[in-house]
Amino acid sequence: MHVLHDLLVVFGLAVAVSLLCHRLKLPSVVGFILTGTLAGPHGLSLIPSSEQVEFLAELGVVLLLFSIGLEFSLSELMRIKRIVLLGGGLQVGLTIFGVWAVFRRIVANEQLALALGFLVALSSTAIVLKILQDRMELEGVHGQISLGILLFQDMAVVPMMLLIPLLAGRGDSMLQEGGILVLKSAGILLLVFAGQRWLLPRVLHRVVMTRSREIFLLTSMLICFGVAWATSMAGLSLSLGAFLAGLMLSESEYSHQSLASMLPFKDLFTSLFFISIGMVLDVSFIAKNIGLVTLLTLATMIFKGIVCAVVVLLMGYPIRVAVACGLVLAQIGEFSFVLCTVCMVNSVLVGAQAQLFLTISTVSMLAAPFLIARAPAWADKAEALPWPQRIRQGLLADSAKPTQKEKTTLTDHLIIVGYGPVGRNLARAARIGQIPYCIVEMNPSTIAAEKKKGENIIFGDASQPSILEHANVHSARVVVISLADSSTVRRITAAVKAQAPAVHLIARTRFVSDMDRLVRLGADEVVPEELETSIEIFSRVLSKYLIPKEDVEQVVEEIRAEGYKALSNTVVPPLSWCDIAAALPGVEIRAFRVSPESSVAGKTIGALGLRKNMGVTVLALGRHGVLVPNPGPEEVMKPGDQAVLMGTSEQLRQVHALLTHTS
Repeated sequence: MHVLHDLLVVFGLAVAVSLLCHRLKLPSVVGFILTGTLAGPHGLSLIPSSEQVEFLAELGVVLLLFSIGLEFSLSELMRIKRIVLLGGGLQVGLTIFGVWAVFRRIVANEQLALALGFLVALSSTAIVLKILQDRMELEGVHGQISLGILLFQDMAVVPMMLLIPLLAGRGDSMLQEGGILVLKSAGILLLVFAGQRWLLPRVLHRVVMTRSREIFLLTSMLICFGVAWATSMAGLSLSLGAFLAGLMLSESEYSHQSLASMLPFKDLFTSLFFISIGMVLDVSFIAKNIGLVTLLTLATMIFKGIVCAVVVLLMGYPIRVAVACGLVLAQIGEFSFVLCTVCMVNSVLVGAQAQLFLTISTVSMLAAPFLIARAPAWADKAEALPWPQRIRQGLLADSAKPTQKEKTTLTDHLIIVGYGPVGRNLARAARIGQIPYCIVEMNPSTIAAEKKKGENIIFGDASQPSILEHANVHSARVVVISLADSSTVRRITAAVKAQAPAVHLIARTRFVSDMDRLVRLGADEVVPEELETSIEIFSRVLSKYLIPKEDVEQVVEEIRAEGYKALSNTVVPPLSWCDIAAALPGVEIRAFRVSPESSVAGKTIGALGLRKNMGVTVLALGRHGVLVPNPGPEEVMKPGDQAVLMGTSEQLRQVHALLTHTS
């Protein structure tokens, strides 16, 4: 009943504070931390002890990391291994060294200075990933880099916990304990790999065959807590085990159902985690030491932000991405609380020192949602400063420049910005259609891998004029922005239209609400995933109910017209042939390939009399990748040619039969 009373108090206060924060347009995480501060022993003392809530909060972190692992995959982890190992290693190493170098002179205690370096090096996985997920920025470049660095930080917690007793002079058997830990860790990883490869598919298949949602949910939770318990017994963190469990399930076809089943539990317990963080905050201590707390909090976050930004720059990314990552990772993380407890047990951190660190950590976590939300906008402002060209574009930009020959010969081409799943499929379609294209991408690992395959790919930020110049945007026909990050898409849209106003720009966005802003920035077409996904789903549903295709297409046109109404509020661009054809009732433009067996092969356009006899106009002929516009009557229709024709549906149907069949 005591636990139930605490939960009732917490949930009641959380609802009230969260509603107030929502009205003030503050992040929900801030509301949860404030709830903990008010309800905790240092606030209104509604909950004198936070032990029970902290236990439930730890479950929230476990479920959060489990869900992240479900949405991730081993192949995705291997894709960002450079960020995890190089970026994470540099960030942790440089942060520890910097804090040690400063505090060894202030506190005159090298062991304490090194321990403080351990504590400051970690950022909040729970806060960062939740906010990036809510803002749909986890798939962006700065989101992926932040995720990779956070994964390394979580893994670095283990050796840090082993080193703290050594700093306290209690490490006589550290070498032996470290060797045992390495063996246990290897055993856990081997067990996870074997389970994912051989055991898990059989078990899940048996469970799914029962068609019981309850059994499936219990099995998913068993896997999550089972692997987390195993890693904890091996001396690793519960959260790392939960992440590994999620990775195991992510490779199966049942990962989406597992994620959907446990999302409500994850959200509930993660909220309790943020509330438990707020309970640590002692308002009276802050009031007595307001100057010191403010100074150290600002200094810590500025230092961490600069280190993270420098690390991202050293990996070759542009200044905008570096600043965004620095702002995202500037806070101190939840695992620092765990390390702080170990420091207190081993008398490395004592008394007021521990309270000061916990206060600084909590305040930095309280400020984190604001910094993360403003990171893209502040990164844009930082980019506008007079940086050297190498810093602005990234240290690897010069090595990825196309040659002068490539720049002069690549014309009338397609520029694909972003080489994720959408960009890859678009490039594949371009190859099939023999359309010349180049790719602009910011992931150095992707650049190196695709260059080996012979792809025409450029490293750099497509919002930079010099990168667009390298892609020869002035001579391009179409630019497609396939990125998922809304703020990045807006920046690139404005930059492309400033460089090449005549190019046809197609932008991807997640939501219909973003369309109007992109159109104002100059996008010729905007493809909202939210609308197109719903159209694709209901089209398939209607087809299964045997609704005539013509009726389905009419509904699709009406919904698209309603969803794309943002386009009607903008200045109408000059009409292209496709626009004119769409405005003429019954007139269509289609491309047909001349079959080698066709009776028209080898005849001139004039001899065929397509316009005179069938009312069809030949707009262009495509031959060997070259488009011949407005061909004359003497032009010969050869086998394999692509004829671009204009006419009514019935006329084009007749011509199609003529071009593809023998007489």
